Amino acid sequence: MTKRRSRGEGGLHWDEKRQRWIASLTIGYTPAGKRIVKKGSGKTKTEAKNKLKEVLRDHEDGLLTAPGNHTVEVAVRDWLAHGLGKLTPRTQQLYAGLCHAHIIPALGKRKLAELSADDVDAWLASKAKTLSTRTLQIIRACLNRSIKRAMVRNKVKRNVVELCETPAGRTGRSSKALTFTQAVAVLRAVEGTRMHAYVVLSLFTGARTEELRALTWDHVDLDGCADAVPLVPPYIAVWRSVRVGGDTKTRKSRRTLALPQRCVDALTALKATQKAAQGDDWRATSLVFVSDAGTALDAANVRRAFRNAIKSAEGINAKEWTPRELRHSFVSLLSDGGLPLEEISRLVGHSSTTTTEAVYRLQIRPVVQSGATAMDRIFAGSGEA
Repeated sequence: MTKRRSRGEGGLHWDEKRQRWIASLTIGYTPAGKRIVKKGSGKTKTEAKNKLKEVLRDHEDGLLTAPGNHTVEVAVRDWLAHGLGKLTPRTQQLYAGLCHAHIIPALGKRKLAELSADDVDAWLASKAKTLSTRTLQIIRACLNRSIKRAMVRNKVKRNVVELCETPAGRTGRSSKALTFTQAVAVLRAVEGTRMHAYVVLSLFTGARTEELRALTWDHVDLDGCADAVPLVPPYIAVWRSVRVGGDTKTRKSRRTLALPQRCVDALTALKATQKAAQGDDWRATSLVFVSDAGTALDAANVRRAFRNAIKSAEGINAKEWTPRELRHSFVSLLSDGGLPLEEISRLVGHSSTTTTEAVYRLQIRPVVQSGATAMDRIFAGSGEA
């Protein structure tokens, strides 16, 4: 007579179709009253029982095992479909493109439970041969977030990507700054072009391209107030950018900048041109800088127009320069002119001088000479060696 198994020991039966022993145990019920059954399979009774014990142990630890067919590709596609809600459409498009180009083809077929740190290290090392460090950081972050999402949903026990560091990728093009002579050549080249006011404002104020593209006439004062105490000069209020919600990059990026006379002249001419071309509708978009069609500019519009405008600049290869390097040139020219780093940091909207030094280390004058100059002046003629 077959001995009946005790309550709580579960069941054990032979699955003819799978040709395996199946051990099972009911561990509870769902809120709807459906049984929650855990199973383990093996070629022998002992193997099936041991597999069930492992599944139960993982369940008690809060580490449910993932389905055998849950792969990296499934996790990445799930994250792309449901985990990007707060990001801008452009960023979502960027992440999706990188995932489909670099993650899914290389790691997609790997089961999540079998993905190892060695797999991730080898994948990153192979990508480092062709991708920049920044792109490597992004694709690693995409994979990391995908597996984190899978962990929260009990599809995998651990995230091995967090154990792997991003290697250095290919060296990108270093940012550079215009010398004074080059800056003069650029200013001459853009005179009379639709980029004249944009280039002058960027070079003379150091505003970011994302801030200038969002600048409105409501935030431009070309007259100032000579009767105010203290005097209010002409200025632009850099309070917006093309980022999500219109916010500037950081809190300290929100700043009001006095305008040099050359900027006032350029903006005055631009305003007159827009009024003449558009009549009463010249402020329909309220944007200072617009395309030929009167619409908002995007990064590609600005880059293309900028390079076309500086083609005739002496000593300048237009293809090697981008609009954001006007900001680098602003920092470099001020540093060469002896302006303190603290003041430069305030003008470019950085939270601290550390940020300015880190981002613009190639443009900042490397030698602080004020101390040496002062001491030479103090001890001049003293005869001390």
